Amino acid sequence: MHPPRPAPPATTRILVTGGAGFIGSHYVRTLLGPEGPGDVSVTVLDKLTYAGNPANLDEVRAHPRFSFVEGDICSPELTGKLMAEHDQVVHFAAESHVDRSIDGGATFVRTNVAGTHTLVDAAHRAGVGVFVHVSTDEVYGSIDEGSWPESHPLGPNSPYSSTKASSDLIALSYHRTHGLDVRVTRCSNNYGHHQFPEKVIPLFVTNLLDGKKVPLYGDGGNVRDWLHIDDHVQGIELVRTRGRAGEIYNIGGGTELSNKELTGALLAACGATWEDSVEHVEDRKGHDRRYSVDCTKIREELGYAPRRNFEEGLAETVRWYRDHRSWWEPVKAAAAGGGASI
Repeated sequence: MHPPRPAPPATTRILVTGGAGFIGSHYVRTLLGPEGPGDVSVTVLDKLTYAGNPANLDEVRAHPRFSFVEGDICSPELTGKLMAEHDQVVHFAAESHVDRSIDGGATFVRTNVAGTHTLVDAAHRAGVGVFVHVSTDEVYGSIDEGSWPESHPLGPNSPYSSTKASSDLIALSYHRTHGLDVRVTRCSNNYGHHQFPEKVIPLFVTNLLDGKKVPLYGDGGNVRDWLHIDDHVQGIELVRTRGRAGEIYNIGGGTELSNKELTGALLAACGATWEDSVEHVEDRKGHDRRYSVDCTKIREELGYAPRRNFEEGLAETVRWYRDHRSWWEPVKAAAAGGGASI
C-alpha cells in the first residue's frame, strides 16, 4: 500500500486592484512569472480608466491562476463579493497624475479616498488576512535636505497627494480600530516599461522619439528619487510576505536627480539636444521642491535593497519605448493636454 501523497501547497488568493495599470500589471506579471512565488492565484480588479490598459496583462491572461474583473473599487457590492473570495489584497488602484488633480480633484477624492474606504471596509467584514496599501512619498510634502522616515508628519501639497495621505490614514485606522492587517508602502518616483505616457519619463521619451519638444517645468531644479519598477515590486512583495501589521514602509531607489539632470539624461539617450528639444514652461502650482525617503526600516527589517542600476534601467526603458510604438502610440492621445507629472 502506497503512503498517502502529501497535500499540495496552499494557494494564497490575492486580489490586486488597479492591476491593469503600470505598477499593478508589473506586479501581477512578476507574481505569475517564472520567478514568482508559485503558491498564489491572482484576481485583478480594474475599472479600465484611461491609464488602465488590458494589453498590460496579455502576458498572463492565459495563466491558469489568473482572472480579471472589470469594475469599480467604489462599489460595496462588488468589493464585498470579491473580498469573500480572497485571502489578501494589494491595493494599487488610484488616480495618480498631479496635474490632473490640480485641474480637478473630485475624481481623486472619489477613487483614492472613498474607494480605499470601500475596500478596507469590505476586507474587514470579510476577514481578509493581509491588506497592502500602496501609497507615495508625496504624502510627506517637500523636504530641503535629509530624508523622511516613516514617522515624519504628513504634509501633502497637491490634491493628489492629499487624497493619498487621506487613504493612508483610513487604511491604517482599520488596523487600529478593527485589527485588520494593513501594511502601507510609500514609494518614490517609479520608472520603467509600460508606464502611461503622461508621466515624465515616458512623455519625454515618446516626444523625443517623435522629434517633438519636451516641457521642463520652471528652473528644472526640483529633485526626485527614481525607483525602477522591478525594485518597487520587490519591495511590495517583501512587505506582503514579511511585513508587520499596522506598519508603514518607505521604498526608494537611491538615485536623486533634479528634473534638469533627468532631462539631460533622456536627451542623451534619445540623441536629442537642449537647443532643439527642450521647451521651458511655467512651473506647476505648488510644485514640491524635493522628495527623499529614508529606507532604513525596510532595509533592516525586510532585507530590501534596490538592485537596478539607474543608468542601465533608463537605457533599457528608452529601448522598450523605441521598440514598442504599437503599445504607446494608440494610448498617448489620452494624455493630451496634461503636463509631465514629476
